[in-house]
Amino acid sequence: MRRLAVAFSLLVPMLFAIAACGEHPASPSFVVFFSDFSSTLDAPAQGAVSAAAKWATKHQGPVVVIGYADPNGSPAAAYDMSHARAQAVVDQLIRDGVAASRITKEARGSTDYTLSSQESRRVEIRILGG
Repeated sequence: MRRLAVAFSLLVPMLFAIAACGEHPASPSFVVFFSDFSSTLDAPAQGAVSAAAKWATKHQGPVVVIGYADPNGSPAAAYDMSHARAQAVVDQLIRDGVAASRITKEARGSTDYTLSSQESRRVEIRILGG
């Protein structure tokens, strides 16, 4: 949980710094982290999804949601978990005002990590042509 708060606290200021510069990246990306064996959006995860939804409602273009899982367990279980995480994010984006017709969902299954296993328990939200 502490890693989640640290990662989120590093991500949000970076996004605000980019916005404050007046230079917006062509394809902003938002990252949502999950706990072990969970597809539930906790408060920091909901904040990340809300930030992405806010950006998406102000900028037109496709929204791509990509789910990942850690390499523990079977490939089928990892795929199912990455799918459930991506679906949780898609559902929240829609509740936050992003049109479902703009959203594409991908489940990538397990992925290895470099620094922390939390890296693999994530969903990336990419807003194309932003």
